[in-house]
Amino acid sequence: MKNLKMYEPGDKMITLIKDNYSVLQALGSFGITLGFGDKTVSETCEMNQVDTYTFLAVVNFTINGYGDFEDDEQISVPTLLHYLKASHTYYLDFQLPFIRRELQESINEDDPLGMLIMKLYEGYALEIRRHMKYEEKTLFPYVESLLDGRPMNDYNVETFSKNHEQTDKILRELKLMIIKYLPADALHNNQLTATLYDIYNNEEWLCQHAEVEDHIFTPAIKRLERLTRQDDVSKNISAMVFKGGQDNSDTLSDREKDVIIGVVQGLQNKEIADRLCISVNTVITHRRNIARKLQIHSPAGLTIYAIVNGLVDISSVKL
Repeated sequence: MKNLKMYEPGDKMITLIKDNYSVLQALGSFGITLGFGDKTVSETCEMNQVDTYTFLAVVNFTINGYGDFEDDEQISVPTLLHYLKASHTYYLDFQLPFIRRELQESINEDDPLGMLIMKLYEGYALEIRRHMKYEEKTLFPYVESLLDGRPMNDYNVETFSKNHEQTDKILRELKLMIIKYLPADALHNNQLTATLYDIYNNEEWLCQHAEVEDHIFTPAIKRLERLTRQDDVSKNISAMVFKGGQDNSDTLSDREKDVIIGVVQGLQNKEIADRLCISVNTVITHRRNIARKLQIHSPAGLTIYAIVNGLVDISSVKL
């Protein structure tokens, strides 16, 4: 049963944990250590240099499923990144080996069924490890490059594909094999029951981890990407204004300038092609070259460029 209370910065941290002991796993990932006494959530977060708003966003979301983060500008991406990295370390270095040891102690690996169960678990662990290593080698460095203002040009968060569904299927099959078909004496039955309990908790934790990535982290990265693109356009436009746009203007051919004029006047690619007596594919090629040379990818940016560089008169532009 979900706890419908929404926790706030002034609540005691100990109260939050007493109400929801599952939060204990998240504390370490945020970098919050135990021994915080009767401090509030905000006091505990400040003491551990953790963004309070982001901490509560994750906690309230994982406890109650509460939160709409599509346009939430208060989420701290560095805090989320630290949380996800530390969660990976906990899961790969502790949780997966721990459950493997439990399984080995609970079953007879010489039994064909026991061997199959261990094989299923190894397949599950391999898929989880592969997915998390992908994030660590590709996604996380990309986010760091965004934060540093030097985004990788060959990547965006839309290419971040998840494999959670596949690993979930393997885990479900593993649980059913243990519950339905694995015989055991009293001792091994107790061991298997405890192992199953940990596997179910593990499944719930991994599901929450994936939902935080999908519903909080990914929207935050998309906002960061939009801000980065806007900053790039602003820098280019500022350079045009203060340098007169001469350097950039000189890099364009006359035909590319004609294409810009057509775009600014609101013409479609086919209309521009008909006006200039060229093919649509040639127009598209010109537009790609213009975007590459000027690093401007929007009609609004091209309009400002055209006005600043005298390609069109501002009175002829429909604003």
